[in-house]
Amino acid sequence: MDPNSSQTRRKILILVSAIDVVISGIVLLIYFGFFPVNISNLGVPRQVIGWIAGIWFLSALAILVYQLTRTDLSE
Repeated sequence: MDPNSSQTRRKILILVSAIDVVISGIVLLIYFGFFPVNISNLGVPRQVIGWIAGIWFLSALAILVYQLTRTDLSE
């Protein structure tokens, strides 16, 4: 695989995981009541939404931190 493809893939993973962190963070803020959105009307228990958003946030954050701290061995 050529190095440019690897760098491109890394940049895409950083961008996508950063967007995921922001979106899941917004969902968590809605869950904790910082935004006036009533999520109880969705038909899904609030606790389930909180768990899903929390796991989503932590996994996206882990991928972002890994990609940002990974050393480039191709040099």
